[in-house]
Amino acid sequence: MADVTVVVATRDRAADLERSLPRHEGPVVVVDNASTDGTADVAHRHGACVIALERNAGAAARTYGVRAATTPYVAFADDDSWWAPGALARAAAVLTAHADLAVLAASVLVGPEQRLDPVCACMARSPLPPTAAGPAVLGFVACGAVVRRDAYLAVGGFCDRYGVGGEEELLALDLAAAGWRLAYVAEVVAHHHPSAARDPGRRQVVQWRNALWTAWLRRPVPVGVRLAVRAAQQPAGRAGLREAVRHAPWVLRQRQKVPGHLESLLARL
Repeated sequence: MADVTVVVATRDRAADLERSLPRHEGPVVVVDNASTDGTADVAHRHGACVIALERNAGAAARTYGVRAATTPYVAFADDDSWWAPGALARAAAVLTAHADLAVLAASVLVGPEQRLDPVCACMARSPLPPTAAGPAVLGFVACGAVVRRDAYLAVGGFCDRYGVGGEEELLALDLAAAGWRLAYVAEVVAHHHPSAARDPGRRQVVQWRNALWTAWLRRPVPVGVRLAVRAAQQPAGRAGLREAVRHAPWVLRQRQKVPGHLESLLARL
């Protein structure tokens, strides 16, 4: 798809890339987070443009790929996901037709059973006033998102402290605060076959930490306090809370509440 570049951020997932890269349509940029398993060689062999980083930048590695892209739109994919045939052409048409749209959140079908990701089911039922493209959302699943390149870069992309796990929320809020719309477009489809090379326990801790950071960075104080209380009630949440608190000076320096109208929308979710 000439208007869309696929950007894949990866680390030590050569076997997953062997499966996913042949399924992509159009140009692909693979950003390698300092892998040691030959990931870059696999990406080269499948014709991808490879950006090899000297450190693990986590989700923020995607920004290197977005900068390298020359197309107006960028579709994110994980090393264990891919876009359905024709999905990116449809996404480009929707984004072109709706100039206020920064993020198109697609349907993500999980596993060979093609189960709809629960986050997508929630987005489909969004209580927010709809956009012309579909239900309005204030979040998305990264491996099922197509973004307007200029809008993404204008707000700085994914935060380089977040790693991987719940990194989407802060970016979604920053785009919405900048005046952009985000919409769920169900007919655009991505497939996600979760890799076996995962650490679910660590992922939960990171998700709690990042959720806390986002609340403390962008939401009113009572919202952040309530989330911290919830986190303290379970093991992964307590671990995430400890990590989040260690970076409190950074949070205080970077804190910038979202506009009142946006907070009102968040309160409806």
